[in-house]
Amino acid sequence: MSSGTETHYRTCNICEAMCGLAIEHRDGQVLSIRGDKDDPFSKGHVCPKAVALQDYYTDEDRLKTPLKKTSDGWESISWEQAFTEVASRLRGVQAEHGPNSVGVYLGNPNAHNFGNALLLPFFFKALGSQSRFSSASADQLPHHVASNFMLGAGMLIPVPDIDRTHFLLIIGANPLVSNGSMMTAAGVAKRIQAIQDRGGRVVVIDPRRTETARAATEHFFIRPERDALLLLAMIYTVFEGGLVDLGHLAPLIEGLEEIQRAVSDFAPEVVAESTGIAARDIRRLAIDMASADSAVCYSRMGASTQSFGGLCQWLTNVLNIVTGNFDRPGGAMFPEPAFDLLQNKPRGKRSSYGRFQSRVRGLPYYNSEFPVSTMAEEIATSGEGQIKALVTIAGNPVLSSPDGNRLAEALEQLEFMVSVDIYLNETTKYADIILPATTGLEVAHYDVFFNAFAVSNNAKYSPPLFEKSKEQRHDWEILKALALALTGAPDDGTTPEDLLDLGLRQGQYGEQGMSLQKLRQNPHGIHLGPLRPCLEARLKTADGKIQLAPQLYLDDLPRLRRTIAEAPSTHEEYPFQMIGRRLLRSHNTWTQNSRRLVRGKNPCTLQLNPIDAEAIGIVNGEIVSVRSRTGEIQIEAEVSDDLLPGVVSIPQGWGHNQPDTNMNVAASQPGVSINGVTDPLRVDLLTGNAAFNGTPVAISSL
Repeated sequence: MSSGTETHYRTCNICEAMCGLAIEHRDGQVLSIRGDKDDPFSKGHVCPKAVALQDYYTDEDRLKTPLKKTSDGWESISWEQAFTEVASRLRGVQAEHGPNSVGVYLGNPNAHNFGNALLLPFFFKALGSQSRFSSASADQLPHHVASNFMLGAGMLIPVPDIDRTHFLLIIGANPLVSNGSMMTAAGVAKRIQAIQDRGGRVVVIDPRRTETARAATEHFFIRPERDALLLLAMIYTVFEGGLVDLGHLAPLIEGLEEIQRAVSDFAPEVVAESTGIAARDIRRLAIDMASADSAVCYSRMGASTQSFGGLCQWLTNVLNIVTGNFDRPGGAMFPEPAFDLLQNKPRGKRSSYGRFQSRVRGLPYYNSEFPVSTMAEEIATSGEGQIKALVTIAGNPVLSSPDGNRLAEALEQLEFMVSVDIYLNETTKYADIILPATTGLEVAHYDVFFNAFAVSNNAKYSPPLFEKSKEQRHDWEILKALALALTGAPDDGTTPEDLLDLGLRQGQYGEQGMSLQKLRQNPHGIHLGPLRPCLEARLKTADGKIQLAPQLYLDDLPRLRRTIAEAPSTHEEYPFQMIGRRLLRSHNTWTQNSRRLVRGKNPCTLQLNPIDAEAIGIVNGEIVSVRSRTGEIQIEAEVSDDLLPGVVSIPQGWGHNQPDTNMNVAASQPGVSINGVTDPLRVDLLTGNAAFNGTPVAISSL
């Protein structure tokens, strides 16, 4: 190391993997970003996205002071003026139209920002509006609803114990690219290889032969939106073969007989044609899983973002439970994080599910928010409760929510809009005021949420690498200032570090000396042990039991049963089913601002099977039209036998080439937004989650 060069250790906060980084720097300049080999969780693993932390910090397009839209364009204003004007305008809208006339949208980065995670409740309380939306309902809501009804808490998420399992069944997930999702696990490729090295098997169920499928022991193509049928048939087989084994959880299980009755209509022979998987293979998968030394079913994005996402996540839990693979090593287990979001949650506390319904379409309210698929119509539809003003915080829903073009039109109708964001982008360009925050290298970090999904128990605090400049504000400082401006209350001086330290000291490792100070003294992080059976102590249901068969899921089965007789696509005008896909060098809409991540060959293509390409006369590399009920986009075709015939795939998170933004890096990229053709009316009716996968589309040459 050259003279004057220092190394800063932190956790990458771009995606869920919690990779430890070693960042060499000198005189305020980053020299290199590498994986931290001494990080006990990630053990040196790092993916290409980590370099974006430096790119955001040095990006000349990044905003650093508040902007106000005027008739002559954008002008810089002071923070004091910004806070005063925002509070005045929001209160003015509420005074005229009611408290819920101001909406809030939270983007995915909020989950990766510990200051926001801990200070957002103060802002919500000050604003006093129920009109909240977030990226969760475009992603993971079915997981939380299943845990809420089965286990009593939406954040009590079962996680695959990937490092000890002998049979890993992956449905609709691509963890080699995502490094896990709702399964925080850096370096999944090595973990999957380790399963096979110890004589285990990895089986992938997906309409696309993903990177994970190519590394797996076995891959089965499945028709989109048929995953719940497969799960039901596997559970049927477990009962049929007398293979039910509840293990140590047997005294805690309620509803086993109801499950057996519910699956009785879903024998493998009944669902085989609909799923595209032979009955003999379904039976073999079920028997192999039930007889393995340890096994776990892991269902993720493809299973969640579909019309039956709620059923998929419920049935995934049921399958893990009835095969004896819940709360046991090698199965689906439960982290015990040092900062535990559940430690003060009482058993039997009523959840917010269904307490309200969205005004226009009647979709369920959950976790104090409405589904994002309804946001555009809640803005555009007149009447009592109409959203007249909007606050967006670290999100770009014009690109990330269904039918982004419709949402953009709705945003133009607002009386007032404010965005907390570091870019003038496809969403914030509609704002009246933009409040830019600091970036990853300028903020402290602790993973409030993702330690609750991690495949082992760890804790790590990362201080800022660089001090912010005088004109800058952290996200949490912005939120707190807005809350104080809205209420007129004095500042009590509370910081995220204060709340973090309190939670660490009061948590289950507090008696062992866990504190913020201890984490500061261990910059690589602290390993707190492997996952261990702990569910009985962590259950939050009123009776302390696992509810295997909540009535709302049983009531949704007839809707699924009707699909058995349907053809893969019932739309003559739109004969293909579109699914999304994840890219290693991309994360939602975050990473298209990094020059190093977007350079090179265009990755934003329409993948389709050679049989389909030949039938409609499309050749590889051709620019084609993709049409749906809601819109049309033009995109480069990529002919690939990795797709099931009748299925096409487009990556998520692109489209940063629209006018009136300062995202010049992305403007040179041909990537288009998949949400130009997704449909906000396609949701999982049980949870309200957006149903991106399975969107009916038509493909044609230009």
